[in-house]
Amino acid sequence: MEVKPFNCEVCNKTFMTSTRLLIHQRIHTGEKPFRCEICEMFFTQSSHLLSHQKIHTGEKSFMCQVCNKSFAQLSTLRVHQRVHTGEKPFICNVCSKSFSQSSNLHAHQRIHTGKKPYICEVCNASFSYPSNLRKHQYLHTGKKPFKCEVCDQAFAMLATLVTHQHIHTGEKPFKCEVCKKSFSQSWTLLEHQRIHTGEKPFKCEVCNKSFTRSSALLQHQRIHTGEKPFLCGVCNKSFLRSSTLLEHQRIHTGENPFMCDVCDKLFSRSSTLVVHRRIHTGEKPFTCDVCDKSFSDSSNLRKHQRIHTEEKPFTCEECNKSFSRSSKRLWHQSIHQE
Repeated sequence: MEVKPFNCEVCNKTFMTSTRLLIHQRIHTGEKPFRCEICEMFFTQSSHLLSHQKIHTGEKSFMCQVCNKSFAQLSTLRVHQRVHTGEKPFICNVCSKSFSQSSNLHAHQRIHTGKKPYICEVCNASFSYPSNLRKHQYLHTGKKPFKCEVCDQAFAMLATLVTHQHIHTGEKPFKCEVCKKSFSQSWTLLEHQRIHTGEKPFKCEVCNKSFTRSSALLQHQRIHTGEKPFLCGVCNKSFLRSSTLLEHQRIHTGENPFMCDVCDKLFSRSSTLVVHRRIHTGEKPFTCDVCDKSFSDSSNLRKHQRIHTEEKPFTCEECNKSFSRSSKRLWHQSIHQE
């Protein structure tokens, strides 16, 4: 039996050499004596620092024999090879979802536990992942060490830089195996795949409604809280979503960035342009399930359906007479004003 004479006094794990024990003890002490002089990341081992520095030098000495993609670290190559083999050896004991990397499994398990072990020492904000903490900390320091060589735009995270570079190269390396659609970012592919699987892992604790994206859940929760964090600097009107604020601001600027390629008419919203184009194409995708009449936009279908349902949701405040359309109520109210 192999003798390991060097014993850790904290967890009783044993090691063959005093050097391995010393390195191990840094797990307990948090000591990271090896610093990258470019981005100031710290590491417990000099070998980890050397591997990390290849990110900055661009050196990639480990090549995949299947697709010829190169990597800075052997461990990264081994993880990558699972893309070709389909191997996912790490399984969640709660929901049985499997992963190609142990780190992805650990990160996933925090969905079940709600654990956020990474805390910012400046503002005490907590995070599920160390990468999110590092990204957050740049808000305090303002540091953006990763720079695009094409357009000089700088980024706080290497992953953000890599994703940004796809804009210049047009590369879309992440491919859906179901419909073959390609994406420039891995997280966009992950969100897309939920269309096929029907998975909605983000659940509202108030009404139990589920969502495919965490951002969609965050927006939904504002319905319950009443929060409208996006404020117009001109009229102080506030909105649930940044996209809605952007559309609203065009009222003040007069900007109409969406042009019809048939008649050159301009629109402030892409959705309005989509509806307008149907004038030229004749497309009427919204069909009444009662009489099969078709319409170019969903709002006209809803108005039409009130013929069948006899719904009259617009009520005159003067005489309580009801109408199927707001325009009819508006015309009616002019009678009271005469």
